[in-house]
Amino acid sequence: METIEERLQNHKQNMTIVQAPLELEDKLRSALAQVPTKKRNTNRAKIWATSAVAAMLLVVGSYQYPAFAYYGGKIFNKTELNTLSFTEVAEQGYGQTVNKSKRLDDGTIITINGVIADDTGLLMFYTIDRPTGSIFNENESFRYNVSKLEGFMTDTEMKEGSGNHSKDETHFQGVYKFGEVSPFAKNLTVTFTEWLDNGELASYPISFKFQANKAMKNLLKEDISKSVSVDEGIVHYDSITASPTSTIVKGHYEMANGEYPRFQADTKLLVNGTEVNTWSMRSNHFNGKGFPEFEIEFDVLPTDKLETIELVLNNFVGYQKVDAPISLATPSDLSIVIGNEKLWIRSVTKTDAGYDIVIARKQFTILEPEKLLVQAGGIQVPVSSVTTPEPWDLKNGNILWEQTFSVETKDEPEYLMLDGFHYYKKYDQTISIPLGKKQ
Repeated sequence: METIEERLQNHKQNMTIVQAPLELEDKLRSALAQVPTKKRNTNRAKIWATSAVAAMLLVVGSYQYPAFAYYGGKIFNKTELNTLSFTEVAEQGYGQTVNKSKRLDDGTIITINGVIADDTGLLMFYTIDRPTGSIFNENESFRYNVSKLEGFMTDTEMKEGSGNHSKDETHFQGVYKFGEVSPFAKNLTVTFTEWLDNGELASYPISFKFQANKAMKNLLKEDISKSVSVDEGIVHYDSITASPTSTIVKGHYEMANGEYPRFQADTKLLVNGTEVNTWSMRSNHFNGKGFPEFEIEFDVLPTDKLETIELVLNNFVGYQKVDAPISLATPSDLSIVIGNEKLWIRSVTKTDAGYDIVIARKQFTILEPEKLLVQAGGIQVPVSSVTTPEPWDLKNGNILWEQTFSVETKDEPEYLMLDGFHYYKKYDQTISIPLGKKQ
């Protein structure tokens, strides 16, 4: 791979060569607005629409951010970016200063201080100042929020946010993260919301000019296209994008039942053998092929001297088959070993309607009542009801979860019968990310 110095020099040259016309957004809007909607001369209309779209794709495909690459100064980790003021991060050359405010009816002032845009999304630094003589009370943390970020070829929801109050409770400083912003957007609008005392939701849009030339280029962007087979499907890792503000790994699940998995893929990112902090994991809508997607956000890469990058699927949902019936003849608190997991039959108690069977398990071991049967008097009886899980403290630092499964039968239960159960399984499978492409 290229060194930082080589990449910085290349980006400097690109900035003098590749420039997007200032009027590009207006031209694209105008071209799209002129696409015929009437059915007169349908063939010509199709040709014009196709040509307009093709021309736009040609421009979009050939354009890159006229962005500086931030390699020379201090690279902040995610904790620092979320706790420092925008003034402090701007001193290191990050981002675009905005300083646009909105005064609310009660005198509260919301200010967008600045934004940092790169290939993983947009960070927006903002402050909320209460009127003189007023402070944030305990419920004020939920009073203000943000709904979306909009602009030309840009429409993204807020992904996450964080912030802190000042000691005197009159000032709030926060950071919101949105998805990617189009480099063709010249103006962006952020919509803040406020829950009013009467229960209504008020909206306050704040617009500002977006300077794409202040966006930071990614440090690494690779297609992964590798997968790990699991008990009930496949976990696919599709791509990785590392920027000066975060590292995003995207992928999708291909489960046997075609649905979302019961647990998320617990994945570690290793750079040169060192683990990078994990910040969040988001499940997205189903992709074009009908598979559920996921997105894992890690901290910034700890170094630009990349020798190895690996992803490790640490834990994920597993399925343990149960081949033989479980005896209910002598219930006790002793565990029953099934594969690598355990179940506890705590008690079998007669009731007016039949019998209650109390079963304990680990927190992430899941029994499916609809697939559970009890053999009593030579007949298989389904479960009629099940209670919500309750903790069972073993007083040794471990807590199990127990549920009562009720069956309606006059005969004493003999066996518990189930096909299997889901549990949190350790896979510890590693895949290597290729580093052959130059950034």
